[in-house]
Amino acid sequence: MVQTHPDFARANGWDDPFESYADEDLPSYTGLPTYCRRPYLTDAAALAERRPDIAIIGAPFDDAVSHRPGARFAPRAIREASYTEGENSLQLGVEPWKVLDAVDAGDANIVPAWIQRGHAMIYRKVLDVARTGAIPFILGGDHSITWPSATAIAEVRAPGSIGIVHFDAHADTAPDDWGVLAGHGAPMRRLIESGAVKGRNFVQVGLRGYWPGVSVFEWMQEQGLRYHFMREIEERGFDAVIDDAISEALDGPDAIYLSVDIDVIDPGMAPGTGTPEPGGLLTRELLRAVRRVAGSVELAGMDVVEVSPPYDHAEVTAMAAHRAVLEAICALAVKKRDGATVRYEPEAR
Repeated sequence: MVQTHPDFARANGWDDPFESYADEDLPSYTGLPTYCRRPYLTDAAALAERRPDIAIIGAPFDDAVSHRPGARFAPRAIREASYTEGENSLQLGVEPWKVLDAVDAGDANIVPAWIQRGHAMIYRKVLDVARTGAIPFILGGDHSITWPSATAIAEVRAPGSIGIVHFDAHADTAPDDWGVLAGHGAPMRRLIESGAVKGRNFVQVGLRGYWPGVSVFEWMQEQGLRYHFMREIEERGFDAVIDDAISEALDGPDAIYLSVDIDVIDPGMAPGTGTPEPGGLLTRELLRAVRRVAGSVELAGMDVVEVSPPYDHAEVTAMAAHRAVLEAICALAVKKRDGATVRYEPEAR
């Protein structure tokens, strides 16, 4: 028979009447690492019954990279990048979780070394969420995940009904990556060629460096893509460029899908990425732009991609990605607080 020693607790002060905190009030390094401690709800039927405003989805996939790997580890790193339990946005004056019903829908069912299966699982996961009317927020993953993610949302809403604002150092419109049609340098071309998104409603912001080449830009011009180089941002100012990007993306469509490649930020501020390109945005510039887009349009969905934790030694890149998502969510919270609907309600159209 096991002997118990009740005096141990009293002797060590362990039986004092300590306060027990709620899970959401504990430090960020405890508990299940869901995004901002949102409820974990992965079942499609349960999501449909709950009808949340937004749902976080992880896409731990980097089989389509052409340079530095590691983006498969990003969804977890982004979820864990919140160091504070604070919930009041000082920028927008809103407590998002008191306004929005948000859940973490878990990760797509990804296994390594199988591009087609990975994209299929991402497509199915995003489709399940989009069908509930919730806004999907997808944590990549390499940039190839935008192809299945945006396709799923376009399928629910109608092909050609969404525009895309794409923050990136690179255009990602290659015909292929060394013969691979699904590489992370080609997802935007796949979206346009498939008809999911119209070329003239595809707007790229922050392009710089030495790629793509002339032939790819000629294809982009033939498709009617709009693009804004870093040079234009420096000369005209970021606010003017964002104004143009929004109006161009909504030239016909009624909603915007926002795709953020973290390498749009200068690598001095976001070093943990697969294909860093010097001369990019400041982190605060990106966050301001994300708030602007999400707060002024109907947001169909958003992804943040190309964070590579193995190269992110101070976690600053994961924090930037975490904040980009949170700033968009806070902008949506302001809209809902002020009486607007943020969910997709096709029956109301």
